[in-house]
Amino acid sequence: MTSKPAIKINAAKAKPKTRKLKTGNLATATQKNKTTVTPKNVESRQPAAAKKAAAKKPAKAAAKPTKPATKAAKKAVASKSAAPIKKRRRRPSVAPERVEQIFSRFAAIEPEPKGELEHTDAYTLLVAVVLSAQATDAGVNKATRGLFAAADTPEKMVALGEDKVRGLIKTIGLYRNKAKNVIALSQKLIDEYDGKVPEDSISLEGLPGVGRKTANVVLNVWFGKPTMAVDTHVFRIAHRLGFTNGKTPDDVERDLLQIVPEKYGVPAHHWLILHGRYLCKARKPECWRCPVNDLCPMKDKTPAPNK
Repeated sequence: MTSKPAIKINAAKAKPKTRKLKTGNLATATQKNKTTVTPKNVESRQPAAAKKAAAKKPAKAAAKPTKPATKAAKKAVASKSAAPIKKRRRRPSVAPERVEQIFSRFAAIEPEPKGELEHTDAYTLLVAVVLSAQATDAGVNKATRGLFAAADTPEKMVALGEDKVRGLIKTIGLYRNKAKNVIALSQKLIDEYDGKVPEDSISLEGLPGVGRKTANVVLNVWFGKPTMAVDTHVFRIAHRLGFTNGKTPDDVERDLLQIVPEKYGVPAHHWLILHGRYLCKARKPECWRCPVNDLCPMKDKTPAPNK
């Protein structure tokens, strides 16, 4: 027998055989396992899904806010809603007899006390007190001598101008802002008060650079009203003598006005200032020569210096 020659296959031209599926068999299998989805079925399902989504939204909107889970959270919520309640400050009880003795001794030493700021009328006093903030009376007097020589009325001060006022008072602290206030208050006096200083606290405090202490000084010194200007000296002395426990100048002012005898209402402010400035100093009070040492409740008394 003769053998047939081997057939050589070109690998490059060989193609893999693919299995052909009959369309009829595929369609039959699909129908058995799944239901055919038609456009009509899709359209019929959309309204149902939309209804479910719409039904869920109102439920979320109507949901009530969750309550605090713990007692601490409840207290935190209650503390935010409740308004803070301030405890009413009680003024320390002061024996009227002791107050009378203290001021009667001040009166015997200095029957007519006067302030140390140089002035000639209500306007120059007002300007001097405005300039005295965070400055010594001696330093203010040095500056106002030249200032009042150039302008001693609101009209003259406005005509002088802020730049020249600034140059005349530059030796005292905060002179830039003070010069601005002096010009502004002078202009307001011209516009609203015919160039005159008003005699009431509300009008004075409405002027630029004028606070309650400045208004009280002007009303007391020039107009003779029983006001109490609380500066650093008055604040310190009132606490050391046990007249007040106030934490603000306004509190101290109210307490002093309640306990100071009426006959001492006008000079009391000066006595307290002078006593604090020259005897009952902040760091080293000179207790050994204080005229009210035996009436003072301050515990730590400064001994007399060794001679």
